[in-house]
Amino acid sequence: MHRTKMAWLALGSAAILAGCERTPQVPGEQTMSTGDVQSAALATYVKPGNLDDYYLFYSGGHSGQVFIAGVPSMRHIATIPVFAPYPGTGYGFDEETRKMMGEFTWGDVHHPALSKTNGDYDGRWLFVNDNANNRIARIDLRDLKTKQILGPIPNTMGNHGSSMVTNNSEYALVATRFSVPIGEKYAPLDQYATKYKGAVTGIKIDPTTGQMSVGWQIMTPPFNWDLGATGKGPSADWAFWTSYNSERATGRLEATASQKDRDYVAIVNWKAAEAAMKAGKTFTSEGMQIIDPAKVPGVMYLLPCGKSPHGVDVDPSGQYVICSGKLQPTSTVFSFANILKSIEEKDFEQNTEDGIPILEYDDAVLMEVPVGLGPLHTQFDGKGYAYTSLYVESAIAKWKLPPYEEGVDPKSLVVDKMPVQFNVGHLVTSHGDTEKPRGDYLVSLNKMSKGRHLNVGPSIPESSQLLDINGQTMVMTYESYTEPEPHFAQLVHRDVLKPIEFYPKDESKNPNAIWTPAGAKVMRNAARRTVEGKVYAVRSYFEPGRIEVQEGDTVILHITNAEQQRDEIHGFGLVAHNLNAVIDPGETKTVRFVARTAGVFPYYCTNFCSALHQEMQGYLEVVPKGRPLLAYNAKGEMTWERREAPPVAAENGAHGTGRGH
Repeated sequence: MHRTKMAWLALGSAAILAGCERTPQVPGEQTMSTGDVQSAALATYVKPGNLDDYYLFYSGGHSGQVFIAGVPSMRHIATIPVFAPYPGTGYGFDEETRKMMGEFTWGDVHHPALSKTNGDYDGRWLFVNDNANNRIARIDLRDLKTKQILGPIPNTMGNHGSSMVTNNSEYALVATRFSVPIGEKYAPLDQYATKYKGAVTGIKIDPTTGQMSVGWQIMTPPFNWDLGATGKGPSADWAFWTSYNSERATGRLEATASQKDRDYVAIVNWKAAEAAMKAGKTFTSEGMQIIDPAKVPGVMYLLPCGKSPHGVDVDPSGQYVICSGKLQPTSTVFSFANILKSIEEKDFEQNTEDGIPILEYDDAVLMEVPVGLGPLHTQFDGKGYAYTSLYVESAIAKWKLPPYEEGVDPKSLVVDKMPVQFNVGHLVTSHGDTEKPRGDYLVSLNKMSKGRHLNVGPSIPESSQLLDINGQTMVMTYESYTEPEPHFAQLVHRDVLKPIEFYPKDESKNPNAIWTPAGAKVMRNAARRTVEGKVYAVRSYFEPGRIEVQEGDTVILHITNAEQQRDEIHGFGLVAHNLNAVIDPGETKTVRFVARTAGVFPYYCTNFCSALHQEMQGYLEVVPKGRPLLAYNAKGEMTWERREAPPVAAENGAHGTGRGH
């Protein structure tokens, strides 16, 4: 049943449960009337077997991962491992993902961004930043797995102001949180104001494969860059970032970096930056060609904004740029047309910042909207309204976008405010940073939960709350709890994504894939002390079921899950070797280890796969040094009694047609 109809039915049935309202059990808990409770319950109820309307991709913060929930149910569905090992899917244990992760075993994911075509999500890729190790990763939404990690990005320390994707996925844009000496390896901190610099970078995205590479980079003053936004429509060739610490201060920044009345929005013409790189208008730092905007006019401008802003956003029309300074109770609306006019007429302040022109605030500003205390980030509904998170006030403000009538009272532009629990940072609306927001749901990503859940000890989860924004006023409908620490999220309709459910055999390009038990083999190179094998995995056995190696051998195993059916995942766990590979249907993965200890070690399927799952096992025999290997012929091939593929009747019977019960 359509949820709108369900909500109307709920209103009619509210009287039945009169007097059943639950008593608040914790301080500060919101209380809803009985009618509201029933409406909210039905509005978020997804019947078992039915699907949510939206995917919610939210950052896992210092967990290094991306989490997926459904909306409106808010149920956690899956975890996508990105920057940290994840045994649940074997990520970081096979050779491919270990190599991709590199030397780091954690990351700090802040801002996921979906790929776009013509200004709206296209369901191809998801890009996420690593604030800790200056990297960016690409997740392929065909199978929802991480396929590339790029970085560390040169001249970048703290890749925080990312990842924002341009309207046709030409670039994912990133910016530094921390400034460091650029052009030289070291300068003492007392030279911060003059010798330290930041950078903003365009990560080029291959339009066919999604492969990322560094496209261009611009040196900036030593400000702390926060989240940014890409333009739309008339502003599509531009990008925007907010900064704090325009004081160029060090030490206790909560005091030293809050002295000025305003900080800056950086306005970057990314097409001009692209042209400057091609023309060689750069200098070299850390092996990277980097643009000095003072020497390349037209690439970067600065625009004053409210004190200590942590977000800049562009409305769906691309005509208005919104900056919110968290130490001022207003969201400032700038006219992009006025910004362009100021640039064309060179209407700049007398002073510059490291030679970068500063636009006149009064020429660009359209309105200061008094949204409330601690404004941070803004999203949109496509119906003419903006939604801004208020960290200090712990609320979401809904307010009207331009055009405005002459002489309008700015206070009248705020049409609704909803308290949230507690200290909201980011928020996300459905398709809310595209040209075509859907305008039905908003998720408030709160920094604290204050014990609004069963006591789980000192390590307390964050709170995420779902708001229905279909009507004139916002309605709180659901609350869930998330692993630390979600920052930003993307809310995309399920119809946009078309994930596969297994890897088709005909598409496999892995040279080590095998599709019958006859393809299994193990070879030993005695001179190199290496053993390499191709392992066949199917319900409910491995072929070979035994592998013999010598103590000290390097063992390389290519394991193919030959299933061509959904939800038939196999694992390969090797006892006492800290090894677990998880292989999806139709996938081949490689594991490598050194057989350091003599003995006999079982390997087994770690994913429940059939009624005979427990029987899916084998043995690694590590023969002590000095004792002969018995299973190899003169060619170095290991021989064993091979099994035949099970007949169809067995597949549908004892082996099961799906996961066993």
